[in-house]
Order: sequence, then C-alpha cells, then structure tokens
Amino acid sequence: MSDLPTRDQYAYFLPIQTRWMDNDAYGHVNNVAYYSYFDTVANHYLIHRGGLDIENSPVIGVVAESQCTYRSPLAYPQLIEAGLRVDFLGNRSVQYGIAIFAPGANECAAYGRFVHVFVNRTSNKAVLVPPPLRTALEGILREL
Repeated sequence: MSDLPTRDQYAYFLPIQTRWMDNDAYGHVNNVAYYSYFDTVANHYLIHRGGLDIENSPVIGVVAESQCTYRSPLAYPQLIEAGLRVDFLGNRSVQYGIAIFAPGANECAAYGRFVHVFVNRTSNKAVLVPPPLRTALEGILREL
C-alpha cells in the first residue's frame, strides 16, 4: 500500500494536454512544467467556479509559495489530469493541494501545494478573499 495521494482525495479535476515543449532532453515532462499545470488548474477553478475575471477583477491571487514532489514520469503526448482541493483557507490566502495523474492512474505522478495570497490589483496589498471566491474555495475544502 502506498502513501501517495490518490484521486479520491481531490475534489476538482481538469484534463490538460501535455505539449511537445513540456518534454525535456530526457524525454519526459520537465519539472518546471508541473508548476504551470498547478497554476492552470487553480486559476481554471477560480475563473469557472468562483467567477474570477482575470482581466478586470479588482482582487487577484498571486503565488506566494509552491512545492512539488515528483514520483513517476509523464511525457508528451499524454493527456494528464490535475486534481485540486483546498487544504487551508485563511482570510487572505488559500493553500491548494494539487496532484497530477496519468490517464486512468489512481496514484499521482506528482503532487504538491500552491499558495495564493489575494491582493488588490492596483495597490498589491493583501485583502480578504472575495465572497464569491471564498464560497467556491469552501466547496473543495478538504476535511482533515
């Protein structure tokens, strides 16, 4: 039995097509691409479930921290799935738990965390998580 995160521990999934440029010289997805996948699933959720308007919203999420543990390789042209959950929801920030899965795999190929701090777009000062985003984030909050 493994201690790797499994699909049932995530509440929201986004299929992501790997790209040719994601592969490195060794023929697998390079580590930096995983951070792009993390950013993609978190922002997709905020836009589609929280109503975030990335061009006009007065409040935006900026990345304050990210971390990834790699467990097994992926490679272009795989279609992968990014799993998302909220591990912590504060007044001004959220910590997501994210895992990347190969098609049909129950255990993840990589997993980690991603922290957004919500700031005023103009002043760049931390602000409260806006109510529509908070409601969406509460919807995928992990029960510990």
